[in-house]
Amino acid sequence: MSAVIDKPLDKPAGRPGPWAAPPRPVWEEKPTTVGLAGKGLVLGLACFAILFPLWIVVVTSLSSRRTIDEAGGLVMIPKGITFVAYQELLSGGQVTRATVVSVLITVVGTAFSMTVSVLCAYGLSRTGSLGHRWLLMILLATMFFSAGLIPTYLLVQSLGLTDTYLALILPSAISVFNILVLRGFFMGISQELIDSARIDGAGDVRILWQIVMPLSRAVLAVITLFYAVGYWSAWFNASLYLNDQDMMPLQNVMIQLVQKQEAPVGLGQAIKTGELSGLAVQMAVMVMALLPVAVLSPFVQKHFKKGMLTGAVKG
Repeated sequence: MSAVIDKPLDKPAGRPGPWAAPPRPVWEEKPTTVGLAGKGLVLGLACFAILFPLWIVVVTSLSSRRTIDEAGGLVMIPKGITFVAYQELLSGGQVTRATVVSVLITVVGTAFSMTVSVLCAYGLSRTGSLGHRWLLMILLATMFFSAGLIPTYLLVQSLGLTDTYLALILPSAISVFNILVLRGFFMGISQELIDSARIDGAGDVRILWQIVMPLSRAVLAVITLFYAVGYWSAWFNASLYLNDQDMMPLQNVMIQLVQKQEAPVGLGQAIKTGELSGLAVQMAVMVMALLPVAVLSPFVQKHFKKGMLTGAVKG
C-alpha cells in the first residue's frame, strides 16, 4: 500500500506542467547556442542604437557649459550634473507657457477624439444601423483622397479658427485608421451578450458604456496613446494657424531653439552671459518633449498585442 502511495503520479500525456515551456512545433528545430547568441547580439545592438542617442541627449542637458565646451559639443560621459537648464526653463516664461499649452491641447484633444471615435466605431460596428455601409465607404475614401493643404487652410480660416486653440484640435481630431481598429474590436464582442442586454431593457448608450467599453479596455488604451502622442508631438498646425508666439505649444518652441531662430525670454540673456549653454537648453527641451511619451508607453505596452492585433484582424 505504501509503495502505491509513495509512487509519484504521472502527468497526463500532452499536458506540460505550469513550470514547463510551451511545446515547440514539430517543424521547429531546437535552437543552437550560436543562434541564441546571435539573437542576443542583434537585440543588444538594437537596444544600444535606440538608447545611446537618448543617453547623449539627457547627459548633455545635465552638463555645465564648461563640460560641453570641453567635449566640443554633445557629451557622452557625464562630468558633474547640473539642473540649471531645467530650472531656467521651468522658472517661467515662454517654455513654461508652451508646456502648459501642450498639456491642455493633449488632454482636451485626446478626450474629444476618443469620444467621437468610439461613438463612430460603435455605430459602424452595428450592421443593422442606418446607412452604416455608406458611411464606412465615405470614411475609407478619406484615407486615400484628401482636399489638400490650401483648401483645408481656407476652411479653417473661413470658420474663424485661426489664432485659436481649436485650430490645433479639430483639423486632426479624427483618424480613420483608429476608427477601423475600434470597429473591428467592437465587432468581435459576442452578439449574444449585447442581445441579452437589449432584452433586459438596455439602450445603445448603456450597452456601449457598461458592456462594450469595459470589454475593450486594451484597444481603448492603445488608441488613447496614439491620439495623445499625436497631439503632443504635433507642430505643423500650430505653425500654420497660429500667429501669436505666446500661444505656441512646446514642440514649436523646441523647433525654434534647435534651429536657433529665437531664444525664449530670459534664456537669451543667460546664454549670452555664459551662465547657460545653448546646446544644453536645446537638449533639455527635447527631454521635456520626450518625457511624457517615455513614461506612458510602458504602461500601455501590455495592451498593444491584444488591442491592435485583435482589432485589425477581426475588422
